[in-house]
Amino acid sequence: MNWKMQGGGPWGGGPRGPWGGGPQGGDGSPGGGRPKGGPRPPDFEEMLRRSQDRFRRVLPGGFRTGGGIALVAIAIFVIWLASGFYIVRPDEVGVVLRFGAYNRTTEPGLNYHLPDPIETVYTPKVTRVNRINIGFRTEESASGVRVRGRDIPSESLMLTGDENIADVNFAVFWFIKDAKAYLFNIRAPEHTVKAAAESAMSEVIGENPLAMELSAGRATIEAETRKLLQHLLNDYHAGIEITQIQLQRVDPPTPVIPAFQDVQAALEDRVRLRNEAESYAHDIVPRARGKAAAIIQAAKGYQQKVVAQADGDAARFDKVYSAYAAAKEITRRRLYIDMMEKILEDSNKVIIDKSAQGAGVLPYLPLPALKTGTAPAPAPASEGNSPAQGGHAR
Repeated sequence: MNWKMQGGGPWGGGPRGPWGGGPQGGDGSPGGGRPKGGPRPPDFEEMLRRSQDRFRRVLPGGFRTGGGIALVAIAIFVIWLASGFYIVRPDEVGVVLRFGAYNRTTEPGLNYHLPDPIETVYTPKVTRVNRINIGFRTEESASGVRVRGRDIPSESLMLTGDENIADVNFAVFWFIKDAKAYLFNIRAPEHTVKAAAESAMSEVIGENPLAMELSAGRATIEAETRKLLQHLLNDYHAGIEITQIQLQRVDPPTPVIPAFQDVQAALEDRVRLRNEAESYAHDIVPRARGKAAAIIQAAKGYQQKVVAQADGDAARFDKVYSAYAAAKEITRRRLYIDMMEKILEDSNKVIIDKSAQGAGVLPYLPLPALKTGTAPAPAPASEGNSPAQGGHAR
């Protein structure tokens, strides 16, 4: 029998075609069969039939009954409801959204929400302290320890209050205070914290001189920056609490460090010389003031002495005048004697007896020396000039 007689001819509905395929190809056109031994397309009808047979064996009463379909629907619904159970860990809090809008907040533990797409849940970690590095990045070493990596000049270079440039690296530590505000009030929370921290640090650095920032002002800068950054985030209603601002490094830019060191050395020398000058001034000024006070006191003492002496002389003159008025002759003699006593008191005197004139050289009698007890022995009198012969000195 030729092939035309098998199954009603080449285009008939016989079971096989001329190449061993079905009566039609995969696209339903006649002659679409493939040569014997080639790949055949999957028989979807056969796969569906086999799946129905499996369901008939599993479901009681057969798959064709309405009770089996209902049971399958119930099972699917139960599984869908069970998918709403979720666990909130101790360091998390659950935020439930219903049709995309905030509904409630759940505590740690096993909780339930209506399955998707009715309700969804977010579980942010609210007790973990997060860290953001600004001005630098850290890298993990071969031993697993995170070490300082590359610097980011676009974040770290800031202008100071005295118009210098400072290279500031710092870290921001923060945690989620209000999960609802954190999730819905800001977009990209970490980027928001980073940008706000850069702005706050730039403002604080711009209000202080570089010398203060390099020395004892680091704690003040950290406190002021934390306060300003928290104020900014509160204005954003970000639900974030800043725990600490930690300065890692505050230095001049690397290319100008030698010049900056020279400037700092000159400033230190200026302070040192000023302190030395102030110390010298504190030493010499009190001395000069003491000497001036001593001179003034001496002048006042001399003034009082001269005035008192003048007053005494005037009083003495008055008394002398009163005595002179009472006894003029006696007073004149007394004044003469007193004056001669003053005149002759300190003068060298040689007394020669007028009656011994022409009798030769008289022996020298040093009366002032006799008064002090240092007079030399008198020379012996020559013959005819002895006191016994009528010549003597007084």
